Amino acid sequence: MQFIDLKSQYRLIEDDVKARIHAVLEHGQYIMGPEVEALEIALADFVGTRHCIGLSSGTDALLAAMMALEIGRGDEVITTPFTFIATGEMIALLGVRPVFVDIDPVTYNIDPAHIEEAITGRTRAIMPVSLYGQCADMDAINEIAARHRLPVIEDAAQSFGATYKGRRSCALSSIGCTSFFPSKPLGAYGDAGACFTNDDDVAKRLKEIRNHGQDRRYHHPRLGLNGRIDTLQAAILLAKLPLFRNEVDARSRLGARYSELLQARGGVSSEVGDGAVLTPFIAPGNESVYAQYTIQVEERDRVAEALAAEGIPTAVHYPVPLNDQPVFQPSLERFGTPVSARVSQRVLSLPMHPYLSDDEQIRIADAVAKAAGLRPH
Repeated sequence: MQFIDLKSQYRLIEDDVKARIHAVLEHGQYIMGPEVEALEIALADFVGTRHCIGLSSGTDALLAAMMALEIGRGDEVITTPFTFIATGEMIALLGVRPVFVDIDPVTYNIDPAHIEEAITGRTRAIMPVSLYGQCADMDAINEIAARHRLPVIEDAAQSFGATYKGRRSCALSSIGCTSFFPSKPLGAYGDAGACFTNDDDVAKRLKEIRNHGQDRRYHHPRLGLNGRIDTLQAAILLAKLPLFRNEVDARSRLGARYSELLQARGGVSSEVGDGAVLTPFIAPGNESVYAQYTIQVEERDRVAEALAAEGIPTAVHYPVPLNDQPVFQPSLERFGTPVSARVSQRVLSLPMHPYLSDDEQIRIADAVAKAAGLRPH
């Protein structure tokens, strides 16, 4: 059994992928070829924004977004500690202080109730992460940001394709940033990412930043990055897009079925409270793409070992909150994050991809129930 099955998807689009790669090899425009613009138009249309700017990775998308907003040394950006290192890493690389506030205990996204107390005169942006494929509570976050005249940068590396109150992730804030890393809901065959915005001036700056800060050849009004998306990756993503809507639907269905299977075996929703197995809670108005299907379990390591013995792979997203990482320890912490600390010791991600079979899900649910002391069917 595979944690993420990319081969089944490839078999469906193999001819188109090969044809699009061959077209790039024929025209030879490996940097900023015509496929890049075609992809940006298609993605902006899918998300519902005026602009999409393709970038070399989701990590560079976060960096470019902050650079476009002229966030720099001495500033602060409020974010969550319960995420991948890239979120805090890009903030710190600009000489900016990441200010970590705790998460909602049932969605695992940043808790808007903790944001306002963290705002200071040095705060320049709020950067929520739409974790595990579910959007953060963007309306509440945007309301706080508007009161303090702050931009919001959505880290949507795991939520591309998800919706929040009928709107697509990446179209919910000042700038949406996503990743097309191969394991993401929409994945390339290497690193790739994008920024989305409705602000024409921000879009112009992002395009300059990704190309060494130049607005025309050898004219550089700002510092930038070597952050362009490869033409080959754009071509591959164009081949994948026709499948993507169906894959989003499949992910939603599979995520809901996982929860049904586990709850039938004695698990409970994380909204309800404690239990040996807690299934994800999807907030009203949200449709998750389940970039990960992540449960909470007691004695996680023992459960993971038991599943491995049954040939079922698992992963932990994430075992150490960012404010406990050594690289951030020199920073003086102002806020406790007890929820992040607790869930980081209990979360366990199960195999999740659009091609997971019913029989595989039943086998996984039974194995989890057995390992956790529930009642396997």
